[in-house]
Order: sequence, then structure tokens, then C-alpha cells
Amino acid sequence: MIFDSFYQRILRSKLAPLITSLPPRLEHWYKDALHGEFHQWQKTIKNLPQAEASKVDLKTSVTLGQPDDLNAGQQKRLTALLKNFMPWRKGPYQLFNIDLNTEWRSDWKWGRLLPHITPLAGRTVLDVGCGNGYHMWRMLGEEAELVVGADPSQLFLAQFQAIHQYNPSDDIHLLPLGIEQLPKSELFDTVFSMGVLYHRRSPIDFLAQLKDQLRTGGELVLETIVIDGDQNQVLIPGERYAKMRNVWFIPSCDALVHWLSRVGFKNIKVVDKCLTTLNEQRKTEWMENESLADFLDPNDPTLTIEGYPAPQRAVFIATK
Repeated sequence: MIFDSFYQRILRSKLAPLITSLPPRLEHWYKDALHGEFHQWQKTIKNLPQAEASKVDLKTSVTLGQPDDLNAGQQKRLTALLKNFMPWRKGPYQLFNIDLNTEWRSDWKWGRLLPHITPLAGRTVLDVGCGNGYHMWRMLGEEAELVVGADPSQLFLAQFQAIHQYNPSDDIHLLPLGIEQLPKSELFDTVFSMGVLYHRRSPIDFLAQLKDQLRTGGELVLETIVIDGDQNQVLIPGERYAKMRNVWFIPSCDALVHWLSRVGFKNIKVVDKCLTTLNEQRKTEWMENESLADFLDPNDPTLTIEGYPAPQRAVFIATK
């Protein structure tokens, strides 16, 4: 089964207690996944060119391999097969000189938060809502001991598997589960959650679930869309926000600090706040769907197309 290496790895880590609760949940997921597109994506992964990356950089980027590691035919084949996994939203990746230019410049977000977090060296890390795992690779580049991602998307898992094939580290694993499917562990040193909170119908419950994954003294790194205002200011959009249907609550920074405090977090800090720009989120040849430019008012880019404040994002650090 595709999760066997994960089970073997956690048995050699502080996550060993999860070996009784996670396998049944993942086996249930796998039985359902075999009936969808995931089965076809697995065939595509098996057909990716076999190659060993002669260069690996996870510290300053996610760069795997050099041009000479693949011949011209293999390069062309790899590009074509990777496009079967479109849309690619989080990145960018450099694979054997293929510029996998994703919708998001996720490296910019990483650069904004990295100076503010507790160094990851030697830590066991969970990334909730990890997408295809871009930030997980950067966490590994910061010498985390073990990085586990959780995201229920089958496509994101397939994208992660495609990248992982060319750097098959045993210290990074993506589980296709939502936070509500993860057993309460209280084992992780650092828990990341970036771009998830506003998609949750019950944000307070979500914050409590994140806290349940942290050991005492562990650190939460939370990034989300915010609005301006005091601790009582929360935007509850109508049917859509920036054309997204699943946006429920967008708090001010002060309101989210208050929520985190009510849940029991300490040492809460807002370490970064910035508007999302058209250079950070945009269409590319690897993501041809609508992007930020299509979500904003064409006559006033400070507003979404529905008339709400345009997305600005903030990073929060807190301690359990």
C-alpha cells in the first residue's frame, strides 16, 4: 500500500502512537480513491521517466535535478506527463530544468514567515491543508526531522507523489485526510495551517483541532485572509468571496488573536500582514484557470468582484 513507508517511518519517531489509529482511516480512504481519477494518476506516476536528481536544493527553492540528468526525450515526456496533474497551484518547482511555474509564488509566503518561526531543525512538523506539499519541502530544507502533511485532495497527493519520486526522502509524507480525520495526537512540535481557516464553517473548532495536534509548548503557525478592524470585526461573506463559494469567516487580526486566546493559545503574535498581489497569484501555463485578476473588481482592485475588501493575508504565531 502507498502508505507503508509512512507507517514504518513513524514507528521510528515520536508519532509511533498513531500506528493504531491512522491505518484504518487511510485504508478506508484508499478503497474510495481507487474508484476515481486517482487510479489513473497512479498510472501516470509509474510512467514518469526514471532519473536520479544530481542536485537537490530545498533551502532556497525546491530544485531537483539538473538538465543533464535527463535526455531531451525524457525532458519532453516528463513535461507532458506532469501537465496531466494540472492545475498546479502551489510552488514553484524546478525539475531537471523544467520550470514548473505554479499559480502561487508560495516561496514568497515562505520568505515572509520563516524569520519569525522557531527554527525547524530537529522538529516534528504537521502541515494542515498542505496542498501539493510545496511548503513541506521547504520545511525539510530547514532540517525538520519529520514532516507530515494533511490534505484531502487526491490531486494534491498525486502531485506530491510526482515530486517525491525525484527526492524519495523518508522524512516527508502527505496524508489525504482533513484535520477532522486526524486523531488527536498532542505530539507535533510545530503545526502549520496556511490558507485554510476561512474555508472552515466553524473556525473556533478548527483552531481547537490544530491545538490538539501540538505538544505542550509547541508552536502554531497560522496564515489566513484577514480584514481591517478591531476584535469585533469579522466579515461573513454572502454566497461567494473572490468567486470562492466556501469562504465562511474572515476576521480582523485583532479578532483572530482573540479567538486564539479563547481556545487557549499563548504568546500570540501577528508577524506579517500584506495584500495579495497579481504577481503572487496569477495564471500560468501550469494553471490556466481563473486566478486573482479574475476575482477582483476590474475598476477597483482594492475590492473583490463582489465588492468585499480584496484579499490581504496575515501570519500568526502562537504557543500551546
